[in-house]
Amino acid sequence: MPHTNNMRAQTLSPPADIGGEIFATFFRSARHSRRSVAGFSGALLAIGTLSSPCLAAAKTDCNLSATSAAQAGDSACSRAWIDANLRLDDIQVIGTHNSYKQRMPPEEFTAHHALDAHGADTLDYGHRPLDEQLDAGMRELELDVWDDPQGGRWLHPPGALRQGFSSPPWPPAQAEQMTKPGFKVMHLADIDFRSTCMTFAACLSIIRDWSTAHPRHAPITILINAKDGKLGPGSVAALKFDEAAFDRLDAEIRSVFQPAQLITPGDIQGKFPTLRDAARAGHWPTLGQARGRILFALDESDDKIALYRGARKSLEGRAMFATVKEDSPAAGYITLNDPIADQGRIRTAVSAGLLVRTRADADTFEARRNDTARREAAFASGAQFVSTDYFEPDPRFGPYRVRFDGGAIARCNPVRAAAKCAGVPIE
Repeated sequence: MPHTNNMRAQTLSPPADIGGEIFATFFRSARHSRRSVAGFSGALLAIGTLSSPCLAAAKTDCNLSATSAAQAGDSACSRAWIDANLRLDDIQVIGTHNSYKQRMPPEEFTAHHALDAHGADTLDYGHRPLDEQLDAGMRELELDVWDDPQGGRWLHPPGALRQGFSSPPWPPAQAEQMTKPGFKVMHLADIDFRSTCMTFAACLSIIRDWSTAHPRHAPITILINAKDGKLGPGSVAALKFDEAAFDRLDAEIRSVFQPAQLITPGDIQGKFPTLRDAARAGHWPTLGQARGRILFALDESDDKIALYRGARKSLEGRAMFATVKEDSPAAGYITLNDPIADQGRIRTAVSAGLLVRTRADADTFEARRNDTARREAAFASGAQFVSTDYFEPDPRFGPYRVRFDGGAIARCNPVRAAAKCAGVPIE
């Protein structure tokens, strides 16, 4: 929900105390009120989340109550307007599907293709390391996690040749990581197990370090799949996720990120009765408040989400949002992966204040045919997170790729805030 203000940025005087507690105190006090932009900007200035152009805007006659960034004043004012007036649900970003995944080696891919040609074709993609994807503008990532509380469970996969390996099939540093307790990051633990970062903690550390080095980045969303499905011959069985496993998963997230670096369900719910109530009331942080922060979302089946929620009314105390039905008390984020079939449902959810992830392509289909229909439907749907395997083309298949016009990293949401950015870059 948009908010209005009657004060101009020239009334600001940056507080002397630049500690994070100023922001925390302000945010707590503002949870149920639409404070002036001067108040929001003052809190942001206090913790240094506004860049130097926005600091300059605080001393300029900026109209932060304008209806769009173009009407706020000069370029610094326009950027200050975006930080103060856009909320997390008012933007749209591109991200990657199975962001950690590396391609299978040719001989293993060929062996799998001989057994299951279609299945092998759906696996024929891979990604750059996570920090390189972030450098390229991806602001949504996806990690598949497999439980390994004792360590070493996944050290000896059978591989697509179903012959095993004489030694663990990773570089020595990664093989050593596989012996340690903690969640592992892989697509299919039996045949498609090579990742740019093999442990959950290692993947998160890469993202944290990149975020710390780029504090003005648009918020990054990390989708989590909790994998425990049946595997093929020669593989050990996956451990089923239960509430204790999800507790450990939350603990690993919080072992890497400090509370101030995260956007959690509790931050959004505040004193609202449910997370759904808060989301529908527009209780998302402004872009200025969300810059440099990370949001996690559990993208899983209803039974696993029930285990993750436990007896909670919403997601109180949890580190991750969770995909649920739109009328659930825990509704803040949902996954709707088919932007063509679910176009109306996505637009309705986005209009109602929910965060939505959809997919521009799947299973290499669109890339092999240069079919852009699903991509364009994803963009038009207003889903805040548009996921792809092709933020850059795969030259084996053709020119298909998923990027915004001009290579923008983020843009005003076409359903919620179509005209508000007026060409001013969000990042």
